Amino acid sequence: MDAMEMRRNAIAELVNKHGTVSFSQIKEQFPNVSEMTLRTDLKALDAAKEIVRIHGGAKSVQLVIGTDDYLTRRSVRNIQAKQEIAKKAKQLILPDTAIFLDSGSTTTELARIFPDQSNLIYTTGLSCATELANLTKPVIMLTGGQLNRYSISMYGISAIRELEQVNFHQTFLGVTGYSMKAGFTCGNSEEAMLKRTAIAQAEQVIVLMDSSKTDVKSTYTICGLSDVDVIISDGKLPEDFLLECEKHHIVVY
Repeated sequence: MDAMEMRRNAIAELVNKHGTVSFSQIKEQFPNVSEMTLRTDLKALDAAKEIVRIHGGAKSVQLVIGTDDYLTRRSVRNIQAKQEIAKKAKQLILPDTAIFLDSGSTTTELARIFPDQSNLIYTTGLSCATELANLTKPVIMLTGGQLNRYSISMYGISAIRELEQVNFHQTFLGVTGYSMKAGFTCGNSEEAMLKRTAIAQAEQVIVLMDSSKTDVKSTYTICGLSDVDVIISDGKLPEDFLLECEKHHIVVY
């Protein structure tokens, strides 16, 4: 990887982490790079659909399209961490229980290694359902609703109404980010409502998130730490976040 590619990757990571950054913030991060070169980088990243150029800076694709980013992009991002999280989560699954499996790249990894045992599994993720279709013992329920073409999932009032009729033993939740002020967040208001419904219907709420999602604030709040029982991550969560989890008696794996 040459210097230009490394710099552009770093710019994209900066934009996607903060959601929106000004051109002056980008210049501060790369003080030895000319303004002309940085503007060329932003133009190239915009053309590659990795960021969206705006007047005076750049925004993440997620904020502009109002979703949780393209699933195909997320599925190859931090893949080892997501696989590690999925393996930990698998150990918590009990047979003969009702489970909600959220949509997303990390939950898809869990669906890929889900034990072939007696469970009732509801999911909104088409990628999750595809992986679960390889199993023979669980009953797999894919909710109805409107298709989110970016996250390849179902959402909307009909999906919410369906989940309201089910009492789950466990909800495995995917999130876009967590910040102290906003809590757990995602980029779509109706998906946030759906996730809150799955939380309300569950005895145990388990959040699957790699450490890159801390200090990241998306548009819509899903819930706070007080609504969560377990967090499964990659072992790299920051100390201040772990202290907050301890205050709320959350088990962290």
